[in-house]
Amino acid sequence: MIGPLWNKRRATVLGLMSGTSLDGIDAAIVSIEGAGLAAKAKLLHYYSVPYDEALRERLKELCTTERSSVDLVCGMNVYLAEKFAEASIAAVHSAGMEMEEIDLISSHGQTVWHIPEEDAVDAYKVRSTLQLGDLSVLAKRTGRPVVGDFRPADMAVGGQGAPLAPYGDLILFRHPSKGRLLQNIGGIGNCTALPPLTGPEDVFAFDTGPGNMVIDQTVYLLSDGKWTYDEGGSWAARGNADEALVAEMLEHPYFAMEPPKSTGRELFGKAYAAEFVSRAVSRGLSESDIVATATAFTARTIAEGCNRFVFPRCPIDEVIVSGGGAHNRTLLNMLRQLLPGQSILTSGELGVSDDAKEAVIFALLGNDFMHGISNHLPSATGANRSTVLGKLALP
Repeated sequence: MIGPLWNKRRATVLGLMSGTSLDGIDAAIVSIEGAGLAAKAKLLHYYSVPYDEALRERLKELCTTERSSVDLVCGMNVYLAEKFAEASIAAVHSAGMEMEEIDLISSHGQTVWHIPEEDAVDAYKVRSTLQLGDLSVLAKRTGRPVVGDFRPADMAVGGQGAPLAPYGDLILFRHPSKGRLLQNIGGIGNCTALPPLTGPEDVFAFDTGPGNMVIDQTVYLLSDGKWTYDEGGSWAARGNADEALVAEMLEHPYFAMEPPKSTGRELFGKAYAAEFVSRAVSRGLSESDIVATATAFTARTIAEGCNRFVFPRCPIDEVIVSGGGAHNRTLLNMLRQLLPGQSILTSGELGVSDDAKEAVIFALLGNDFMHGISNHLPSATGANRSTVLGKLALP
């Protein structure tokens, strides 16, 4: 463990999150009192900057082995840092604040590739992960210290580098008498199980599979790029899911793997969605039915992950949904039908913004880095010991 880099009792931290959905940058200005599991976080301001279509499509290419290149990765690392800096400055000004009032920026970075397990064939493909958005550029442009690149440290001690959100879920949502399942639905879906009276060793978590990723790309393909997501689930609501096709998709080996496990665009990205749409069209499905099927697939992956890995192990009273999927009413209705014994809520109903939650969590991770406190849960990532995640860049 490192020693503390500061001893602030209260800090104002700007958390940055840019997820696997590739939809943009979420910035959360958070007042944090204390540190570790006893920390108290208050969201002061939330600000979001969408990626434009050209950047979003370039990032999709970068997240494929067929279309990526070393020069694209190299340039995008700095380009995204500039975008993160612009978003940080805009967030602070929209809050009526000055950059000098921000003690720290904590950035997740943009994940472009994730290898959670060793490659049995290629010895060079070791467990690893890559998030872009250079920390030094971000620090120099904003004039504030920046913590980021959290995932590699977890992998260095035997973990999968994901999911990291469970640490923040434990701080924000643990309950003395209720078992809670935190289900984030971003590009990838991930869940955190919090038994009543939860301690760090009791938490377990895993990526359930694609969240909005397949739905969004399906909508983009079917609309010829006019739409990037199904707003409110309205397109899916007009169709009927092909349950036989959903069942075929659930045969993917990822869903049978035991936790801890994590995934990303390397499995369920652009190529996977294109193959899904091709199969759906060949079955004669209408566009509405195709979107409904993609939505049902996400709902089933979440429900089956709960039924297979969570409920037999942990009593759950509430399923709390966050991320972009919390706004998809059709998806939430499907989850209510698939999990009839559960109360399905959104994190917003409990006072934590659905959209800002993960940016708030990374603000907490950055604050704990500065205090020299372990800021992950080995029970969730599979790490063999606790450690401090992150790297520091100074302005």
